[in-house]
Amino acid sequence: MKRTLHVEAWGDPEAPRAVYLHGVTGCGGHARGLAEGWLAGRFRVLAPDLLGHGSSPYEPPWDIEAHVDAVLDSVGREPADWIGHSFGGRLAFELAARHPGLVRRLVLLDPALALDPAVALYAAESGREERAYASFEDAVERRFEESGLRTAPRELVETDLREHVVQSEDGLWRYRYSQAAVIAAYGEMASAPPSFSSVRVPTLLVLGNRSYVTYDHLLDAHRAALGDLLRVVDVESGHTLLWDALEETAAAVTAFLADV
Repeated sequence: MKRTLHVEAWGDPEAPRAVYLHGVTGCGGHARGLAEGWLAGRFRVLAPDLLGHGSSPYEPPWDIEAHVDAVLDSVGREPADWIGHSFGGRLAFELAARHPGLVRRLVLLDPALALDPAVALYAAESGREERAYASFEDAVERRFEESGLRTAPRELVETDLREHVVQSEDGLWRYRYSQAAVIAAYGEMASAPPSFSSVRVPTLLVLGNRSYVTYDHLLDAHRAALGDLLRVVDVESGHTLLWDALEETAAAVTAFLADV
């Protein structure tokens, strides 16, 4: 079943392509700061809204295969550098395992490759609660409280959420995503990912040192499988690297993608 996603785009259409995949509850617009400030001068940056998010179709299925197929149907099947945050990192990794010829280099931003089942259950149960707010400002404030953001500039968060949190007919403000799709994604993140040896492409792994998504249980195996193909950068950040540590994260991504 072919489904076309809404895709945000920056940069010269003739430039080499970089595709950004956001995490659950997010949208393609989350890549705006990274794209406009750092990548669009060299790349055509494409950032789709995933299934069940933003302006993309909301109907199921929402499994990993459906997400990967929808992304490729929407951005095309040309080689690109792939950047994925959280669940988007899992999807980018899956895509590299299934279609290795389409991935030049892989950037994983605090990826949820194999989420602990207990964490996935907690997140899924929390995702059942409706997030509705009396005002846009209230939504932003609650995001700071819920995400544990400490160093994220409020202006940056407000800019990102301005297009993603909208007022409903009842006057309340809600995120543009399907709660059911989010819950399904947490189940997918708890499943076993492809082996690291099946994704032998140059890979940058950027980890937030205060993130609730841990990578310690995977790092040794990842290093053993990739050797010099793997570069690891730790930043002072929670899980949302492009809010907590945009400059540090963007600098690491830019340096990695500048290498031939």
